[in-house]
Amino acid sequence: MIQGTGSNVGKSVLVAGLARAVAKRGLSVAPFKPQNMSNNAAVTVDGGEIGRAQALQARAAHLDPHTDMNPVLLKPETETGAQVVLHGKRLTTAKARDYAKLKPDLMAPVLDSFQRLKAAHDLVLVEGAGSPAEVNLRAGDIANMGFAVAADVPVVLAGDIDRGGVIAQMVGTAAVLSDKDRHQIKGFMINKFRGDPSLFDEGYRLIEERTGWPGFGVLPWFADAWKLPAEDALDIRESAGDGTHIVCLRLARIANFDDMDPLAQEPGVRLTMLEPGRAIPGDATLVILPGSKSTRGDLAFLRDQGWDIDLVAHHRRGGHILGLCGGYQMLGTRIADAGGIEGPAGETPGLGLLDVTTDMVPDKRLTKVMARHSATDTSFRGYEIHIGQTEGPDRKRPFAYLGDRPEGAVSADGRVMGSYLHGMFRDDGFRRAFLQNLGVIASNLSYEAEVEATLDDLAAHMEAHLDLDGLFDLAS
Repeated sequence: MIQGTGSNVGKSVLVAGLARAVAKRGLSVAPFKPQNMSNNAAVTVDGGEIGRAQALQARAAHLDPHTDMNPVLLKPETETGAQVVLHGKRLTTAKARDYAKLKPDLMAPVLDSFQRLKAAHDLVLVEGAGSPAEVNLRAGDIANMGFAVAADVPVVLAGDIDRGGVIAQMVGTAAVLSDKDRHQIKGFMINKFRGDPSLFDEGYRLIEERTGWPGFGVLPWFADAWKLPAEDALDIRESAGDGTHIVCLRLARIANFDDMDPLAQEPGVRLTMLEPGRAIPGDATLVILPGSKSTRGDLAFLRDQGWDIDLVAHHRRGGHILGLCGGYQMLGTRIADAGGIEGPAGETPGLGLLDVTTDMVPDKRLTKVMARHSATDTSFRGYEIHIGQTEGPDRKRPFAYLGDRPEGAVSADGRVMGSYLHGMFRDDGFRRAFLQNLGVIASNLSYEAEVEATLDDLAAHMEAHLDLDGLFDLAS
């Protein structure tokens, strides 16, 4: 099990790289994260949803994503509450304090998923969440040491030296853990080192001496990590240069934001993930309203930034607008949530840029699809992961077709588009055709091949700099 000294130390990428390294050794390997908190979800082969990071790790292991790989997924809807997804399906919505009472009941299904993966594979690589040093959350824990002790899984602690203070993080973690939890940790590794790793030799020895844990190596900065699907919206790399400007609004509850990853790699595109408080740039050709875990809440957030006014001005200047999933719902004239599914029951006026209305419904649609884009007659693969039914006059001009079924909506002038489909820009043929419609010179980027090559390079990088034999021997 890879745990971290804090959030965003690189645990997800480390597990992905280890999974690909193990697969290259000819073993069957599966990823597992007992509890994940993310609004970036993937549809699984068994019809549920898991964190996007575990889907990437499954890909690294040459597996289809399965709900057992992430049995508990928390999808934040407010500052204090989140939707609880168990084995791929919505269980409840709970505030943080209520979830703490729920956690002990989740350990059994978490262990069931882990045991099924253990029985089916040679090795299971487990990813922790946050940090085990948060000992105030230890009671009922299913994400870090609580799970590791219950399942008797050896733990390796990863620290991010790029953020500074890694020695204190390692030694401090050892200091605050109970004896039982501390003994569950069998070693450490240092991640994201820039420069000559030998410069950290003294610090490395100090950690070994102060903690009693052996080190498994110092991993230099992996520069191509940005080419892998992002787990956090802050990890999406913005494009530089003078290409066609595409702007994505960074909503407070942004979801499935890795839709933007392929655009960031297009040489003819300049992608901006627009921070709150910044106006939509006047030179934008396309503005994307991404998915959201709290559509009405993020619509209010959007208005608070003044982006509603900017969008009208952008459209008046001849600009294009694309709403994906929750962003599509925002573009309509009304969003109604009579049952309080995503928050307080009620109704919110939409932006009015598409003549459609949305009613939230309890059932979530989770499915992979093959679609045909109406404007370019180009086929592409995507997936749906949403609640809500959207209808209205602009649906007569669908964004795409799923077989004979119309999907999404387009305004009469063709410049405002809405769709429930995620993942469309991963399809090279569709992405080229869509961008050409915007006047972007098509590139030869093969996005999926680039992801595969990056996973191979990551595995080789880890083989070169870490004691992988020693790491894998812990599981024997």
